[in-house]
Amino acid sequence: MKKSLYIIAIILVSFFSCKTSKTSLTKAEQTILNQNDTIRIANDELEYEVIIIEPGFNTWLASRAFPRNYYSQSYLENKNKIWISEWNNRVLHPFRYNPNLYEMSIAYDPNINYGYEVNYLIYNYLVFFQNYYKQKLFGYVPSR
Repeated sequence: MKKSLYIIAIILVSFFSCKTSKTSLTKAEQTILNQNDTIRIANDELEYEVIIIEPGFNTWLASRAFPRNYYSQSYLENKNKIWISEWNNRVLHPFRYNPNLYEMSIAYDPNINYGYEVNYLIYNYLVFFQNYYKQKLFGYVPSR
C-alpha cells in the first residue's frame, strides 16, 4: 500500500475574492494562473508523494522560487519540520486560526528521508502560503 504525504490547500474563491489589496489581473494572466494548479511529486522508491493544489503556486514556483539546490536538503528539512509542526498545531485549533487556511494536517515525519525534491516542494509551498496569506508560521520567511 502506498503511503502518501499530502499538502492540499483548496481556495474558496468567494472567501478570498473580497480582498481589495490585490491588483486586478487580465483575462490572459488569470488563465495562466489557473493552468496546472496541481503539482504532484511521486517517489516510487520511497513510496511517498506530495500533491499540492493551490491556484497560482505553480506559476510562483516557476517564476519566484530559488532554483533547486540553492538550499541544502538539511536546511529544507529543518525549516519544514518547524513550519509543519506549527501548521499542524493550527489545524488542531480551528477557533483560534482560520479553518479555511488550515484544513488538514500534514503527515511529515522528520525521521524519514523524503529526498530533496519532496522537501523542496514543501518548503516552497510553505513560503508561498505564508507570503500570499500573510501568515507567519515561525521565524524568518523569505519574501519573494
